[in-house]
Amino acid sequence: MLFSLLQADTALALSQSAEVTPVPQEMSISIIDMAIKGGWLMIVLLLLSIIAIYIFGKKLWVINRASKVDKNFLDDVKDYIHDGKIKSAITYCGKFDTPVARLVEKGIERIGRPLADIQSSIENIANLEVARLEKGLPLLATIAGGAPMIGFLGTVTGMVRAFFNMANAGNNIDITLLSSGIYEAMITTVGGLIVGILAYFGYNYLVNRISDVVFDLENATIEFMDVLNEPEVTAQTTKEEE
Repeated sequence: MLFSLLQADTALALSQSAEVTPVPQEMSISIIDMAIKGGWLMIVLLLLSIIAIYIFGKKLWVINRASKVDKNFLDDVKDYIHDGKIKSAITYCGKFDTPVARLVEKGIERIGRPLADIQSSIENIANLEVARLEKGLPLLATIAGGAPMIGFLGTVTGMVRAFFNMANAGNNIDITLLSSGIYEAMITTVGGLIVGILAYFGYNYLVNRISDVVFDLENATIEFMDVLNEPEVTAQTTKEEE
C-alpha cells in the first residue's frame, strides 16, 4: 500500500514538473527585419544594388544585340562589292543595327580612297562602338569596390554605438543595450559584401562579353580589308580614283 502511494506521488510530481517546464520557442527573423536593424546605411546599399542591377541588365541587353551577327552578312556584302553595287551594299548594311554592320558600312562608304584611310576610319568606328558598349561599366566597378567599404563603415559605426551604450550603462550593463549596435555592425557588413560580390561578378561577366564583341569586330575588319585587297575590287577602286 505504501509502495503504491509513493508511485502515485512520484507520477504526480513528474506530471506537474512537465507542465511547469517551459518549452523553448524557436526565434526567427525575416530579411526585412534584419535590414531594418542594419540602420540607415542599408538604404544606401539598397540604392547601390538597384543601380547595379539596372546597369547589368541594360548592358547585357545591349551586348546581346551587338553580338547578333548574321552568318551570311559578310558574304552578302562581298557579293555586292564584287558586282559593283556599292549603294546596295550600304543599304544592306543599314538593315542591321549591330557594330559589325556599322563598321563595314563605314568602310564601304570610303571605297575609292587609299586602303590606309579606309582602315583608319574602320578602326575609329570600332573604337566608338567599344566605348559605347563599355559606357556604364566604371560605375558598376565602383559599386563592386565601394559597397563592401560602406558595409565596413557600418561595422565601425555599429561597434561605436555598442561601446557608447556600454559606457552610458555604467555597472548596469545589459545585453539588450549592445544588441542594436551589434546588429548594425554585422548586418551592414553582410549587405555590403553581398552587393559588392554580385556587382563584381556582373562587371567581369560583361567585360568578357564585350571582349567577344571586340573579337568579332577585329575579324570583320580583317575580312573586309581582305575583300578590298582582292584584284577585282582593287581594279574597281583604281577606276573610281581615276
